[in-house]
Amino acid sequence: MFAEWLGLISGYVWGPVMLGLILGVGLLLTLRIRFVSLRKIPYAFAQLLSGRRKVGAGSIAPFNALMLSLSATIGTGNIVGVATAIGIGGPGALFWMWCSALLGMATKYGEAVCAVHFREQNEKGEYVGGPMYYIKNGLGKSWMPLATAFAFFGAIAGFGIGNMVQANSVADALHNSFAIPQWLTALVLAALVLMVLIGGVRRIAEVAKHLVPLMAFLYVTAGLLVIVVNIEALPAAVMLVVKSAFSPVAAQGGFAGAAVVLAIRMGVARGVFSNEAGLGSAPIAHAAAATDSAVRQGTVAMLGTFIDTLIICSITGLAIVVTGSWTGDHQGAAMSQAAFNTVLPFGDKIVSLSLVVFAFTTILGWSYYGERCVEFLLGKDSILPFRLVWVAVLPLGIFFSLKTVWLIADIMNGLMAIPNLIALILLSGLIAKLTRDYYFK
Repeated sequence: MFAEWLGLISGYVWGPVMLGLILGVGLLLTLRIRFVSLRKIPYAFAQLLSGRRKVGAGSIAPFNALMLSLSATIGTGNIVGVATAIGIGGPGALFWMWCSALLGMATKYGEAVCAVHFREQNEKGEYVGGPMYYIKNGLGKSWMPLATAFAFFGAIAGFGIGNMVQANSVADALHNSFAIPQWLTALVLAALVLMVLIGGVRRIAEVAKHLVPLMAFLYVTAGLLVIVVNIEALPAAVMLVVKSAFSPVAAQGGFAGAAVVLAIRMGVARGVFSNEAGLGSAPIAHAAAATDSAVRQGTVAMLGTFIDTLIICSITGLAIVVTGSWTGDHQGAAMSQAAFNTVLPFGDKIVSLSLVVFAFTTILGWSYYGERCVEFLLGKDSILPFRLVWVAVLPLGIFFSLKTVWLIADIMNGLMAIPNLIALILLSGLIAKLTRDYYFK
């Protein structure tokens, strides 16, 4: 009964209005910045590679800021989220994930530009920012309720998307692949997270700097092997993805069939869950970057969506479609594991270990987001209690069903996105001006 109520609420939150708002803001910003988010991808990678050193005021290097952001975005959404989207919405959901990502790159760019432009220094001298700060400093005191709403929903959302969802998925995957008791996984995970969080943002960023590139490379390599072995099926798989995006998918195998609207909803919702474009979370990390240009950091930030969805999620989705595992009886991580198992020895083990590292860094990244939201609401003295509560809640994720945890995460994500998207619309003129001044003058 509880899951049914959550499903009903999620359906309203992620209904046509939310989907239209997310895609609409992405389209608005894409047009206002003259397609910089697509045209400047090579320049963005060049800035990323040169961003290992500090080039201005800030707490961490620009490269580390992106790795911190990616540590939160590259997580269970890339493995479980993609599989869930395809399992419910059909292969067409992957197409709508691509569309939301292409538009989401402009959204992520705009978020980071505003985050750096309107950031502040806290009592420790650290640079802090994000939607709550660019609402307060960019829109004025009359908009403070909107800033407060974002910080509140952001703090709560983290316990879903960045905490219990991750713990649940890791415990489930390790139990299925290695028969490790779920309670043991939860306790070990909580202990490791606590060890890192004690060091604050710099230690989190250092861990992310080393783990994120390594885990992404290993997972992408394994996924590409699955696709290459099934290369003859790739053209048909891509056609199926595109065709399914615009026409209902009939039931086949263990797949129950899906309407187009479900493919759109699952594709956009899971795409946003994975790359977080529009949620307002990533700009909290980019606000800490040591940079002398908000636009340059925004250009680096948009790569987060490119890498997360257009590369990593695409590899997961295509591996699932080319192997046909989406028509089986598997769900969630098990679907991705089944796809990898068709080609790779111990493919399920590779997926499980990738999921563990992905989820671990996501927990770290979202803990930083959450504590910045709590600091905005309650002050610096709230940070340590928040960290302790964050670690204590982690093991609770294993007691909820996967479906229930994902529904809670979806609802919280949608609620925190609303204040951020409103702010981006109102600040789109400033984003366009800063972009013109940097690129076109």
